[in-house]
Amino acid sequence: MGPASSLTAYHMLNRGRLIADETVVITGASGGVGTGAVQLARIIGAHVVAITSGDKADLIRDLGAHAVVDRNSPDLAAAIREASKDRPIDLVADVVAGDQLHTLFEVLRPGGRIVTAGSIAGPVVPFDVRTLYLKHLDFVGSTMGTEDEFAKLVEFINDGRFKPVVGGVYDLKDLRDAQSDFVAKKFVGNLVVVPQRT
Repeated sequence: MGPASSLTAYHMLNRGRLIADETVVITGASGGVGTGAVQLARIIGAHVVAITSGDKADLIRDLGAHAVVDRNSPDLAAAIREASKDRPIDLVADVVAGDQLHTLFEVLRPGGRIVTAGSIAGPVVPFDVRTLYLKHLDFVGSTMGTEDEFAKLVEFINDGRFKPVVGGVYDLKDLRDAQSDFVAKKFVGNLVVVPQRT
């Protein structure tokens, strides 16, 4: 899942039109797509605010996040604003969806963008569509990536600017353990399942 999730992350940021000096909020920052998005946003030159569980904050900062917000903050919008040091939020790269989606629309600046490539907290979500049109927001979906993005990602890996994060490697026969660990979310990065290790 490492290369695929990293490619998904890169495509998300490109679909969201992220450029240097913008501020991006990345949800699910400790997962495979999230750890890729944090590193790639820094390569682009963006200011990165990452959302994850508090116990993973230091690891996400080490990957390049300027600030980390605990996903369990009682007032997520206020925590994001404080972490961004009141910089306008230009882009949200979301792989979580669920109940927090309305908050992500709320924190975006007028004319901001949200790009989504996942829904681990729930795919069917309510949000006030008036926020979308009154703030002139762009809301786009994203999945996988292009050949050119893959080539650029390989370039970033080869020159040492990007490193896929592996939270565990499992033999195919241990797929049940890999799935249990995936559901428990006690890892950072990708879980890799291989047909046979030598």
